[in-house]
Amino acid sequence: MRDLAALREQVAGWEQLTRQVGDALDLLELAAAEEDEETLALIAAEAEETERQIDQRELQLALSGSHDPSDAILAIHAGEGGTEAQDWVQMMLRMYLRWAERRGFKTTITDQTPGEEAGIKSVTVEVEGEYAYGYLRGEKGNHRLVRLSPFDASNRRHTSFAQVEVLPLVDDDIAIDIHPNDIRMDVFLSGGAGGQNVQKNATAVRLTHLPTGIVVSCQNERSQTQNREMAMRVLRSRLYEVELQKQEEQEAALRGAYVKAGFGSRIRNYVLQPYQMVKDERTGYETGNTAAVLDGEIDPFIDAWLKMQVGGG
Repeated sequence: MRDLAALREQVAGWEQLTRQVGDALDLLELAAAEEDEETLALIAAEAEETERQIDQRELQLALSGSHDPSDAILAIHAGEGGTEAQDWVQMMLRMYLRWAERRGFKTTITDQTPGEEAGIKSVTVEVEGEYAYGYLRGEKGNHRLVRLSPFDASNRRHTSFAQVEVLPLVDDDIAIDIHPNDIRMDVFLSGGAGGQNVQKNATAVRLTHLPTGIVVSCQNERSQTQNREMAMRVLRSRLYEVELQKQEEQEAALRGAYVKAGFGSRIRNYVLQPYQMVKDERTGYETGNTAAVLDGEIDPFIDAWLKMQVGGG
């Protein structure tokens, strides 16, 4: 009944927009015939508002996937570039945390591996909020940074990569068969970067799913039991994603368009030197305000990708 009510609301919204456009066209025809400048100005203002509503409705169409309303698991991994790439992961973590904060989403860092010299090797964040997965799923892929490296004494330009992984946080009512004998659990001391907040007891948990080799760790919570429960949530989501990828590959193979699953090619370039530009390779959307993007203003990139999914980009 909840799904039916949501669908009815969507249909009613589109029908109302259709009536608005029809009424505006009729009024425009009369105003143009009478050369009524005041009415024409009002129609122009109404047209802008209608266009804004249509844009919002198009985004809702793109957020119609079965898991789009779910919370999300966001993981960022350092790629090529050494210390530079690890610093890039830290920059990206801040970018996504700021974005989530603006949207009113709750974020929890469940696992983090610091770099040897600076930055972060990998980090996993749980993002809680309405349609968190739907908005973030287009961020999956390789993100490329070009800048003058602060770690290079010669101040040369460096290119580094970070890989973003996005998973839906799977509900407990979705059946995921995990046999206890298929899991190996290791415990270790948890602590922050630089050895901060190191605990005397081994509360951090690392789970290895032996059949697939998937490794998940969590060190955010204070008790070993809490960390194991959170790690199991992440493991269930990863296993569910593996099954979804298998289904997509089989369907693509039947269509004769098989593409191997993975992070794929580069999706976005962040260039800080020799010029300032962030450009999405898929949609073509770009901006010269790199500081704003790195401060979390990535909604235009997300919206452009979502619109492209329904042919509106």
